[in-house]
Amino acid sequence: MESTKASTQTKNQLWAKKSITKLMEETSADPTSLDPISQEGTLKRTLTSTNLIALGIGAIIGAGLFVRTAAAAGGHAGPGVTISFAIAAFACALAGLCYAEFASMIPIAGSAYTYSYTTMGEFIAWIIGWDLVLEYALGAATVSIGWSQYLNALFYDFFKFHIPYQWCHSPFQISDGLGMYAGEAGVHGIINLPAVFILLMLSLLLIRGTQESATFNNIIVIVKVSIVLLIIALAWKFINPANHVPYLIPADAGTATLSTGQIHNYADPLNHGWLGVLRGAGIVFFAFIGFDAVSTAAQEAKNPQKDMPIGILVSLAICTFLYILFSHVLTGLAPYKEFMGHGGEASVVYAITHYMPGYEWLASLVTVAILAGFSSVILVMLLGQTRVFYTMSKDGLVPAIFSKLHPKYKTPYRSQWVFFVFVSIFAAFIPDSVVGDMTSIGTLFAFVLVCLGIMILRKTDPNLVRPFRTPMYMIVCPLGALVCLSMILSLGWENWTRLIVWMAIGLFIYFAYGRYHSKLRAK
Repeated sequence: MESTKASTQTKNQLWAKKSITKLMEETSADPTSLDPISQEGTLKRTLTSTNLIALGIGAIIGAGLFVRTAAAAGGHAGPGVTISFAIAAFACALAGLCYAEFASMIPIAGSAYTYSYTTMGEFIAWIIGWDLVLEYALGAATVSIGWSQYLNALFYDFFKFHIPYQWCHSPFQISDGLGMYAGEAGVHGIINLPAVFILLMLSLLLIRGTQESATFNNIIVIVKVSIVLLIIALAWKFINPANHVPYLIPADAGTATLSTGQIHNYADPLNHGWLGVLRGAGIVFFAFIGFDAVSTAAQEAKNPQKDMPIGILVSLAICTFLYILFSHVLTGLAPYKEFMGHGGEASVVYAITHYMPGYEWLASLVTVAILAGFSSVILVMLLGQTRVFYTMSKDGLVPAIFSKLHPKYKTPYRSQWVFFVFVSIFAAFIPDSVVGDMTSIGTLFAFVLVCLGIMILRKTDPNLVRPFRTPMYMIVCPLGALVCLSMILSLGWENWTRLIVWMAIGLFIYFAYGRYHSKLRAK
């Protein structure tokens, strides 16, 4: 029997918890009927386990596969980057197991926000709900900026045409006159129009319907996974075993020259050996960000108790397998030091064009795969953000506009438009270097609270029906929280400052609006 503590909470308590039984009652009705709470239609349950797996892969596999692999291998782990991926995957799996239990037990839109509301109370739920804006909304903004850059590169590579600098860059950016913008040094950016364009197109698709969005995502997933598999298959025969010896970077590896002219010293303890592998794990971890977005679609899954764990864990397993294979092939093609002089996204293209004679055309597919990957990541991030605020709105913590559903498509269309404007402002006018790093700290914070939430709920409500149970939770949960917390602590002070400012804004909104409109505290 579920604990009845939630019903005894008073209005002035910040720690009032939502009843899981009440949550289930609110979503057990026919999706086409009227919601007894809001008197409007509820989200339509249209997603299968296959759709959820594809959503997970769509969110996880982006440019991180091409960028993070080279950065970690070249600077810290060498061929041992495959171990770095395994370590990062282990950390994500710990959090993923906790997400899977929550998602099967509480198949409600809202992800970590909803889970925190039932275990730690309204105040913590608000904090994590506000924090998730960093992961989803700002994550979508960051990726849309990257999409704009790669679209421009695609135009230049295939058609020798490029978008004018001022129309695809932030006002805070100035052209250095290199590359495709040779001779245009000093040109100031005005607005990043391609980034706004992709956000608009995907927002319209999400308004049209979750099933239609899932179908589009499935197509993109097939395209980019096919390209990744093609690269792995064709490059395998070009692997030079000598590039994998030694497997970990030795302390006496010397130095490497970066593309900027700076010198990278491998004698640093974090740049060689097992510490280098661990540092590499911290870098490639961010290539896994996105699998938790599957849980935001729980209220639109046909059979969430069964399909949510499958969607979360299977998508994570598939991506881990692809990541390890890809990193093994990439470090086998070229010596790891060469990735330092051809950093970022250029590393994969460099390896293909210099070490796979006759397959130079494959390098062009890398750009196509990255564009496809970015598109699906933006799609899932925008989906996740509106579903979190949909649930927060139903709880009264944010205005009702965020839970207003389209009369025909049953999607939170007004919320989608609000976040399109919000995300577009960041994508159009702020450099990706500012908004990008904030995504990581928001994600890790959510992971920590989800891991702790499982431990709390196992103690407070041990008899709840749990279609999926986190195995060895007394080990998995604290270990998952500890690993994610350690990664948070390793982030720079700039990110902590931005997080504090962002949270201060959120607390002001909560105490000025949320606590007075909370439906739970009004009872």
